[in-house]
Amino acid sequence: MSAQTATLAGAARALLARDLRLLWRRRGDALQPALFALLVIVLFALALGGEKLALAKVAGAVLWLAMLLAGLLSLDTLFRGDAEDGSLEQWMLAPVPLAWLVAVRTFMHWATSALPLLIATPFLAELLYLPREQLPVLLASLALGTPLLSLLGAVVAALTVGMRRSGILVALLALPLYVPVLVFGAGSVAAAAQGLNPVGALLLLGAGLAVALVLAPVAAAAAIRIALS
Repeated sequence: MSAQTATLAGAARALLARDLRLLWRRRGDALQPALFALLVIVLFALALGGEKLALAKVAGAVLWLAMLLAGLLSLDTLFRGDAEDGSLEQWMLAPVPLAWLVAVRTFMHWATSALPLLIATPFLAELLYLPREQLPVLLASLALGTPLLSLLGAVVAALTVGMRRSGILVALLALPLYVPVLVFGAGSVAAAAQGLNPVGALLLLGAGLAVALVLAPVAAAAAIRIALS
């Protein structure tokens, strides 16, 4: 292992360990995205009267919307705490690229806000009477789409990190970027429900994720430098 690779790995481990300690201290806040998503799903079920056929038709879209809103709920805090305690300035002085630290933090955001819901998706799908043959497509679309949402959200959060009370602004800026992901993600499940091939929508999500993995951390790092300059 080269010295540069070891440095990158060490920085990632240190940042992940710090984030996990902070997450443990704020366990109540960490559970909010998952509880919010569950609340959205329950409210949809109640609004439709618990009718099996009606719920089955919208189950994929409801689960996708719950995932999107859960990630959006915690988006404003992605870099906010680090900006307030001066950690972002230390990131900029670290011997590793700022984009790498941004990527690690974004992964942590996805792992804490979307991954638990992704693991619980089969159970939530049963609650909404999602046909079981559609579940693999739903899981594939969420596995590709939720990291893409976190990467896009990281760019928006970085753009607004220097502003106070920017929660509404973050949502307004992020939603136009989130809509295409929601359309292709929920659309792949709808295509499977209609007997059509969902691979096209899944490939578009995969292509978007590949591009975002390369460009989003760099763009977010540039936004942080501008915000803190």
